[in-house]
Amino acid sequence: MNSVRLRLSVMMFLQYFVWGAWFVTLGTYLKGVLDPEGGRVFSDKFVGDAYGTAAIAAMIAPFFVGMVADRFFSTERILSFLHLAGAAVLYAIASAGSDASMYTLLVCYFLCYMPTLALTNSLSFHHLQDPGKEFPAVRVLGTIGWIVAGLVVGWLWPTLTGQAIEATSVPMKIALAAQVLLGLFCLALPHTPPTASDGPAKIGDILGLDALVLMKQTSFAVFVIGSFLICIPLQFYYTFTNPFLNEIGVTGAAAKQTYGQMSEIFFMVLMPLFFARLGIKWMLLVGMFAWALRYVLFAYGDAGPGMWMLYLGILLHGICYDFFFVTGQIYVDNKAPTSVRAAAQGFIAFVTLGLGLFVGSLVSGRVVARYAIAGEAAAHDWQAIWLVPAAMAGAVLVLFALLFHEKGDGTTATDLDAAA
Repeated sequence: MNSVRLRLSVMMFLQYFVWGAWFVTLGTYLKGVLDPEGGRVFSDKFVGDAYGTAAIAAMIAPFFVGMVADRFFSTERILSFLHLAGAAVLYAIASAGSDASMYTLLVCYFLCYMPTLALTNSLSFHHLQDPGKEFPAVRVLGTIGWIVAGLVVGWLWPTLTGQAIEATSVPMKIALAAQVLLGLFCLALPHTPPTASDGPAKIGDILGLDALVLMKQTSFAVFVIGSFLICIPLQFYYTFTNPFLNEIGVTGAAAKQTYGQMSEIFFMVLMPLFFARLGIKWMLLVGMFAWALRYVLFAYGDAGPGMWMLYLGILLHGICYDFFFVTGQIYVDNKAPTSVRAAAQGFIAFVTLGLGLFVGSLVSGRVVARYAIAGEAAAHDWQAIWLVPAAMAGAVLVLFALLFHEKGDGTTATDLDAAA
């Protein structure tokens, strides 16, 4: 491995280690913060809203990247600034004690962090000689970083100290230290000057609005609407899995959740085989079915004899993520003409990771609050809770199966280019 690839790989490892170290357990931490009288400071509703801050930043980040970062600053320097600023905000988050202060700080943090996801990718593409072949090997270090973070928080730290830390601010402090290291390390990344521009950035270009022309095609419109709708129940997993596992007595929950990222790597390797055999529609349907099945398994699993159901639900993450998100990105790439391909990817990211997950965060927090057990501290009817997103995912699955008509890999980009 040459020097550039090594530095890019370290960058990716730390980038996702930071996120995975504290975001997975944020819900458990918020549920455990008590006021001087022993009451909960943050409600279940707020936990859902808190996770929506990342989605808000995901909607705003393209403006920052497109209008500022890519045009006026070298990428490695803006990455360094954003990570060091994020670390400072994370320090404040660890001691925030009210809804307003916590929410404001979380928004500020993700306004620093979310742009770095796109910037680390663009920096990597800029310096790799053959991005198509080399980038996957660099990007997989990010997934490994997320896995290592979960193992440190859920297994290594408790093993060495004898204390579980998922309901404490320690994961934030681990992430903070890693983010300071990453911020300094970014200064050692290859120099990446700002992109030259012929004129001011257009909002339509940044948000991918040029790709709206594709919505004239029924299959693409159904795909976009289905992707938005399925992201609503998806947010239940990201927001409440760790609090759920901790509440029902699963030890080392954060470490066990990393099995999902391990399966993600496994299914990513197998994706070309499945893709060739199943095609776009069935890949997406299998991904949606996996989400619904996962929630049913969570609804009926437990920390005793039913633990196998929880393990299986976590291991389904590889199918849930790869078969839906990655397949969706491939579909968009195949469907869009070359002239709007980048815009189309930005548009679908805005719809799913932005709007979809934001609505999902609002819905999930309110559903969990609805099924809190009165008179019992931090207790919920989790079976009823998980059956809600299971039903939602199942409904989207049925509608998508009936309305989405696309065969093979969905390739029509050449025809659209010819017509353009």
